[in-house]
Amino acid sequence: MTIWHPAQHIRVKAIGLPWRGGRFLVAEVEDDAGKVKGLRPLGGSVEFSETWQDTLKREFREELHVDIEISGPHHVLENIYHHEGEIGHEVLFLAPVTFSSDAFGDQEVITFSEDNGQICRARWVTTDPSEREEIELFPNGLQALLDQGLLR
Repeated sequence: MTIWHPAQHIRVKAIGLPWRGGRFLVAEVEDDAGKVKGLRPLGGSVEFSETWQDTLKREFREELHVDIEISGPHHVLENIYHHEGEIGHEVLFLAPVTFSSDAFGDQEVITFSEDNGQICRARWVTTDPSEREEIELFPNGLQALLDQGLLR
Protein backbone atom coordinates (compact mmCIF):
# COMPACT_ATOMS: atom_id res chain seq x y z
CA MET A 1 0.00 0.00 0.00
CA THR A 2 1.25 3.48 -0.88
CA ILE A 3 0.49 6.26 1.61
CA TRP A 4 -0.49 9.51 -0.07
CA HIS A 5 -0.56 13.00 1.42
CA PRO A 6 -1.55 16.25 -0.30
CA ALA A 7 1.10 18.47 -1.88
CA GLN A 8 1.72 21.64 0.08
CA HIS A 9 1.03 23.94 -2.82
CA ILE A 10 -1.95 24.63 -5.10
CA ARG A 11 -2.36 22.02 -7.82
CA VAL A 12 -4.33 22.38 -11.04
CA LYS A 13 -6.13 19.17 -11.99
CA ALA A 14 -8.55 17.88 -14.59
CA ILE A 15 -11.04 15.11 -13.88
CA GLY A 16 -13.50 13.40 -16.19
CA LEU A 17 -16.81 11.68 -15.65
CA PRO A 18 -17.58 8.84 -18.06
CA TRP A 19 -21.25 7.76 -17.83
CA ARG A 20 -22.86 4.37 -18.36
CA GLY A 21 -26.53 3.64 -17.72
CA GLY A 22 -27.04 6.55 -15.30
CA ARG A 23 -23.83 5.80 -13.39
CA PHE A 24 -20.40 7.42 -13.58
CA LEU A 25 -16.91 6.06 -13.01
CA VAL A 26 -14.99 6.90 -9.81
CA ALA A 27 -11.82 5.66 -8.15
CA GLU A 28 -11.71 4.63 -4.51
CA VAL A 29 -9.79 6.97 -2.17
CA GLU A 30 -8.17 5.21 0.78
CA ASP A 31 -6.99 6.49 4.14
CA ASP A 32 -3.52 5.57 5.45
CA ALA A 33 -4.90 2.32 6.88
CA GLY A 34 -6.18 1.21 3.46
CA LYS A 35 -9.89 1.77 4.24
CA VAL A 36 -12.00 3.37 1.50
CA LYS A 37 -12.90 6.86 2.75
CA GLY A 38 -14.26 8.36 -0.46
CA LEU A 39 -14.77 8.22 -4.21
CA ARG A 40 -13.33 10.53 -6.86
CA PRO A 41 -13.55 10.73 -10.66
CA LEU A 42 -10.39 9.88 -12.58
CA GLY A 43 -7.94 12.44 -13.87
CA GLY A 44 -4.77 14.11 -12.73
CA SER A 45 -2.51 17.12 -12.52
CA VAL A 46 -2.10 19.53 -15.40
CA GLU A 47 1.53 19.62 -16.48
CA PHE A 48 3.33 22.81 -17.51
CA SER A 49 2.29 23.90 -21.05
CA GLU A 50 -0.50 21.28 -21.15
CA THR A 51 -4.18 22.23 -21.45
CA TRP A 52 -6.69 20.70 -19.06
CA GLN A 53 -8.28 18.92 -22.04
CA ASP A 54 -4.95 17.33 -22.98
CA THR A 55 -4.44 16.37 -19.34
CA LEU A 56 -7.74 14.48 -19.28
CA LYS A 57 -6.91 12.60 -22.46
CA ARG A 58 -3.40 11.76 -21.22
CA GLU A 59 -4.57 10.61 -17.79
CA PHE A 60 -7.24 8.25 -19.15
CA ARG A 61 -4.71 6.84 -21.64
CA GLU A 62 -2.12 6.31 -18.89
CA GLU A 63 -4.48 4.90 -16.25
CA LEU A 64 -7.12 2.96 -18.21
CA HIS A 65 -5.42 2.64 -21.63
CA VAL A 66 -8.45 4.16 -23.32
CA ASP A 67 -9.01 7.25 -25.46
CA ILE A 68 -11.74 9.70 -24.43
CA GLU A 69 -13.67 12.57 -25.91
CA ILE A 70 -14.87 15.50 -23.82
CA SER A 71 -18.63 15.32 -24.29
CA GLY A 72 -20.01 18.43 -22.60
CA PRO A 73 -19.23 21.76 -20.98
CA HIS A 74 -16.67 21.91 -18.21
CA HIS A 75 -16.96 23.37 -14.72
CA VAL A 76 -14.27 24.69 -12.39
CA LEU A 77 -14.10 24.02 -8.65
CA GLU A 78 -11.67 25.16 -6.00
CA ASN A 79 -11.17 22.43 -3.43
CA ILE A 80 -9.49 23.00 -0.05
CA TYR A 81 -9.61 19.77 1.90
CA HIS A 82 -8.08 17.72 4.73
CA HIS A 83 -6.56 14.27 4.24
CA GLU A 84 -4.82 12.40 7.05
CA GLY A 85 -4.24 15.61 9.03
CA GLU A 86 -2.83 17.64 6.15
CA ILE A 87 -4.43 20.37 4.05
CA GLY A 88 -4.64 20.07 0.28
CA HIS A 89 -5.58 22.83 -2.16
CA GLU A 90 -6.50 22.30 -5.80
CA VAL A 91 -8.29 23.99 -8.67
CA LEU A 92 -10.12 21.44 -10.81
CA PHE A 93 -11.54 21.38 -14.31
CA LEU A 94 -14.39 18.83 -14.40
CA ALA A 95 -16.04 17.58 -17.59
CA PRO A 96 -18.20 14.71 -18.81
CA VAL A 97 -16.29 12.35 -21.09
CA THR A 98 -17.05 9.38 -23.28
CA PHE A 99 -14.80 6.47 -24.15
CA SER A 100 -13.91 6.37 -27.84
CA SER A 101 -14.65 2.64 -27.85
CA ASP A 102 -16.94 0.28 -25.97
CA ALA A 103 -14.31 0.05 -23.25
CA PHE A 104 -15.02 -2.03 -20.16
CA GLY A 105 -18.38 -3.28 -21.52
CA ASP A 106 -20.29 -4.43 -18.47
CA GLN A 107 -17.23 -4.56 -16.19
CA GLU A 108 -18.31 -3.25 -12.75
CA VAL A 109 -14.87 -2.85 -11.15
CA ILE A 110 -11.77 -1.72 -13.03
CA THR A 111 -8.32 -2.23 -11.53
CA PHE A 112 -5.62 0.12 -12.78
CA SER A 113 -2.18 1.39 -11.82
CA GLU A 114 -1.19 4.99 -11.06
CA ASP A 115 2.09 6.28 -12.49
CA ASN A 116 3.74 5.68 -9.09
CA GLY A 117 2.80 1.98 -9.29
CA GLN A 118 -0.05 2.17 -6.80
CA ILE A 119 -2.86 -0.27 -7.65
CA CYS A 120 -6.28 1.42 -7.63
CA ARG A 121 -9.87 0.35 -8.13
CA ALA A 122 -12.56 2.24 -10.00
CA ARG A 123 -16.27 1.46 -10.08
CA TRP A 124 -19.52 2.75 -11.51
CA VAL A 125 -21.76 4.62 -9.03
CA THR A 126 -24.99 6.60 -9.07
CA THR A 127 -25.38 10.26 -8.20
CA ASP A 128 -27.50 9.30 -5.15
CA PRO A 129 -25.33 9.24 -1.98
CA SER A 130 -27.61 6.70 -0.27
CA GLU A 131 -26.98 4.23 -3.11
CA ARG A 132 -23.21 4.70 -2.60
CA GLU A 133 -23.51 3.56 1.02
CA GLU A 134 -23.01 7.22 2.03
CA ILE A 135 -19.34 7.07 0.99
CA GLU A 136 -18.18 10.65 0.51
CA LEU A 137 -17.73 11.96 -3.02
CA PHE A 138 -14.65 14.08 -3.76
CA PRO A 139 -13.87 16.84 -4.63
CA ASN A 140 -15.99 19.12 -2.47
CA GLY A 141 -18.69 20.65 -4.66
CA LEU A 142 -18.97 17.74 -7.09
CA GLN A 143 -22.17 16.38 -5.51
CA ALA A 144 -23.84 19.80 -5.89
CA LEU A 145 -22.98 19.90 -9.61
CA LEU A 146 -24.40 16.39 -10.03
CA ASP A 147 -27.57 17.30 -8.08
CA GLN A 148 -28.08 20.19 -10.53
CA GLY A 149 -27.85 17.77 -13.47
CA LEU A 150 -24.55 19.18 -14.69
CA LEU A 151 -21.56 17.14 -15.94
CA ARG A 152 -23.59 14.72 -18.06
